[in-house]
Amino acid sequence: MSHQHQHHEIPNLKKVNTAFIIGIVLNLLFVIVELIAGLLNNSLALLTDAGHNVSDVGSLLLSFLVIKLAARKSTESFTYGYKKSTILASLLNAVILIAVVIVIVIEAIKRFSEPTVVPGINIALVAFAGIVINTVTALLFFRDKDKDLNIKGAFLHLFADALISAAVVIGGLLIHFTGIYIIDPILSILVAVVIFYSTFGLLRDSLKLSLDAVPVNVDLNDIRDNVLNTPGVRNLHHLHVWALSTTQNAMTAHIVVSDGMAGAEVAELKKRLRHKMEDLHIGHLTLEIEQESHACKEPGC
Repeated sequence: MSHQHQHHEIPNLKKVNTAFIIGIVLNLLFVIVELIAGLLNNSLALLTDAGHNVSDVGSLLLSFLVIKLAARKSTESFTYGYKKSTILASLLNAVILIAVVIVIVIEAIKRFSEPTVVPGINIALVAFAGIVINTVTALLFFRDKDKDLNIKGAFLHLFADALISAAVVIGGLLIHFTGIYIIDPILSILVAVVIFYSTFGLLRDSLKLSLDAVPVNVDLNDIRDNVLNTPGVRNLHHLHVWALSTTQNAMTAHIVVSDGMAGAEVAELKKRLRHKMEDLHIGHLTLEIEQESHACKEPGC
C-alpha cells in the first residue's frame, strides 16, 4: 500500500522541481544584489534582510533535497535510505540562522549609539525588488501548496519574506522623508526578531526529530485510541513513533490479540490498522502481533 493517502492529489514533480530551481536561482541572485546594495549604502536593514533571504535559499534547497531524497532507494548500508539527512540539514540551517541573528543584533546595538547616514530611497528600491521576487517565487508553489507539506512550507516562508521586504520599503521611505537614521538599526532588529521567532521553532522541531521524538503532527493518544478501538485488539504496548525524514513518520508497536485469532484475521487486522495509521500521519508501520496468553508481562508492557 502506498504511504500517501489514496485520495490525495500528488503534485506534478517535474513542475515542482522547475519551480524550486527558478526560486533558488532568483533568490540567490537577489541575495547577491541585496548584499552589494547593503554594503554600498551602509544599510544594516538591507544586510539583515539579505541574511534572511539566504535562509530562503537554504529552505528552498532543503525542500528540493527532501523531494529528491524521497525518491532515492535504500542501500545495504542505509536501510532507511537518506531521509534522515533532511532533519540534520534543517537543524544546521537553524543553528546558522541563530548565529546570524546574534551578529545582527550586536551590530544594531552599536549603531544605536552612532547612527549611520543611509540613503532611504535606495533601501526602499532594493527592498521593493525583494517584494516582487518573493511574491513571484511564492506564486510558483501556490497551485501545489495543499498537496505536500514541504511545498506549503516553501510557499509560506516566501510569502512571509515578501511582507518583511514590505516593512523594509516602508522603513526606507521613512528614512528618506524624515532623515531619522536610527530607523535602520530598529528595522534590522525587528527583522532579526522575526527571523529568530521562525527559526526557534525550526531549531526546536529539528532537534526533537534528530533525537527521535514524536513528530509534532502526530498525536500519540489518538494512535492509542484508534488501535485499542479496533475490533480484535485486546491491548497495545512498546509503541514507538519517530520521524524518518521531515515529511515521513514511522511507527512500531506490539499488538495483543485474542487467543486463537486465525492468520487471515490477523492479516485483515494489520490492513485495517495500516489504513487507520495513514490517516494519523504514519507512513511506515511495523506491527508485532502477540496472542493474549503469551503477551508481554514485563513492566511497561
